[in-house]
Amino acid sequence: MSEIDRRAEVERSLAHVRSRIAEAASKASRTIEEITLVAVTKTYPVTDVQILHELGVTDFGENRSAEGGEKSALVSAHWHFQGQIQSNKIAAISSWAQTVHSLDDLSHVAKFDRAVGENLGKRLAMFIQVSLDGDSSRAGVRGDDLSLLGQALVSSKNLDLAGLMVVPPVTAEPEKAFSEIAAIALRFRQDFPMAKSLSAGMSGDYEIAISHGATHIRVGSQILGPRATHA
Repeated sequence: MSEIDRRAEVERSLAHVRSRIAEAASKASRTIEEITLVAVTKTYPVTDVQILHELGVTDFGENRSAEGGEKSALVSAHWHFQGQIQSNKIAAISSWAQTVHSLDDLSHVAKFDRAVGENLGKRLAMFIQVSLDGDSSRAGVRGDDLSLLGQALVSSKNLDLAGLMVVPPVTAEPEKAFSEIAAIALRFRQDFPMAKSLSAGMSGDYEIAISHGATHIRVGSQILGPRATHA
């Protein structure tokens, strides 16, 4: 596919997603300004990132630190890390990301705080990832661990508590899952009023997430098409 054809394809898909976001926001009596579209560009080439940036997209999400580091060096934007956090990657993630969506380990707070502190003038926004099913084999926390992470972030020097993030279990019914996370977020804000954001919703369910208060939606394939099967 030529560069011109790819740009036209991405532009059409992006316009469609933006239209659906606006419609979902309107149905929920919300404004589109309340919702941040994070274009998830993992496995896609940097040329796609450049096209999206030229089309006005300002927020990009990556699951792998190396890929995020490479792309962020070429495209100046707000970069989000949303993959599983490995301790030995924390310094690297801190060097290029402005927001992290997947914090679920108390020990990682001090490591991020220290890593960010080495980059003078920078702060890092952090979402705590919530587990809806309590399955210890899956990412996310709940209950007392949620409060402990919130308090650790509030007590840190270089990190900001943005809010909560969720990836519902594959078997979960979306309406029920997002209703549950909305209730959890409401209770969490009673203790941490600064945690105003909710990162919830991806390509297949972002409209339902918006109806339940999502402020950040993470959309990739609906904008950029199917990913390569080997990625």
